Amino acid sequence: MDDIQLSDAVERFLQGQMNAEELANFEQLRKSNPEIDQFVVEHSLFLGQLNDFGERRQFSTSLRDIHNDLLDNGTIKAQAPKAKVVDLFKKYRRVWAVAASIAGIIAITVSGLVAYFTPNAKPQLEQLSREVSNLKIQQKALSNEVRDNTKVTRVPVNETFKFGGTGFLIDAKGYLVTNAHVIKGAKTIIVQSRGQEFKASLVKIDAERDLAILKIEDSEFKPFASLPYGFKKTGADLGEQIFTLGFPRDEIVYGEGYMSASTGFNGDTMSCQIAVAANPGNSGGPVFNKNGEVVGILSTRQIQAQGFVFAVTAKNIFKSLDELKKDTTYQNIKINTLSAVKGMERPQQIKKIEDCVFLVKTYQ
Repeated sequence: MDDIQLSDAVERFLQGQMNAEELANFEQLRKSNPEIDQFVVEHSLFLGQLNDFGERRQFSTSLRDIHNDLLDNGTIKAQAPKAKVVDLFKKYRRVWAVAASIAGIIAITVSGLVAYFTPNAKPQLEQLSREVSNLKIQQKALSNEVRDNTKVTRVPVNETFKFGGTGFLIDAKGYLVTNAHVIKGAKTIIVQSRGQEFKASLVKIDAERDLAILKIEDSEFKPFASLPYGFKKTGADLGEQIFTLGFPRDEIVYGEGYMSASTGFNGDTMSCQIAVAANPGNSGGPVFNKNGEVVGILSTRQIQAQGFVFAVTAKNIFKSLDELKKDTTYQNIKINTLSAVKGMERPQQIKKIEDCVFLVKTYQ
């Protein structure tokens, strides 16, 4: 179904012009495809707004006609207006920006739906989905600024969304680790947990190990009392069960698998191979063993080329941090080696851990 067919189908659906079979098929498509369902909702709202606008225009025209009739009949007299001349574009420039962002969202949504029906388009759709989400955030921020010009958004409106990945806390005071390739070339880094965004700065980049250490630099961030998980230097054994948490989309996603090789790509001893579903959005996410101990960090830069999933072993986090601590500014960073979720059922472990795992957004 191309974008024209989709638009036509949505129009017929909203106007009640589908027969029973078409209606049932379309409802099933909405249930199975959240993007199409969202498009229907947004299009319905858009049409509703157009109808409201048309009704207001018609009402305004009627009032103007009545006013003109009263003037012609001499019932009322025309008076010189006392209003000040206003530069409408300058006064309402933020409103125009909101309107432009809405148009951008609709355009990208349609493009994403076209990509969805194109073979092998999943990575492109995920990127488009993140761009749509970013535009929605900017639209919301601009809408808030129309109501309150003093409001400041953490999202850099004038910068372009580049890439999304995952990061997780290594210290309760706000230090995170992610992949170096996730933040490569970024001018601004935003980390997000449960919909709340924080500004972050780059503390150390370790390209050799594909690691980067970030620090949340935001007054809204409240440090944790402690981390619920620990870090295990010795990693995991071959065949050992593992699980992951990450952000392949704008909500946290759980995955599980096992250690499938003790070394990584081409025998790389700094990483290992794991059997778990992952994609570029999982880059920088933690790999846990059954006790809730970090045994690695996902590094997905070679997934599409090789068809495998690799993880940098946890001991490299310790090594990278030891190098960072040569700077006395960071000597108070402490990595916890004891897991407080050991022995818990998996759902309880996830509930304790997920607030410490962040969506990492980069802008340039």
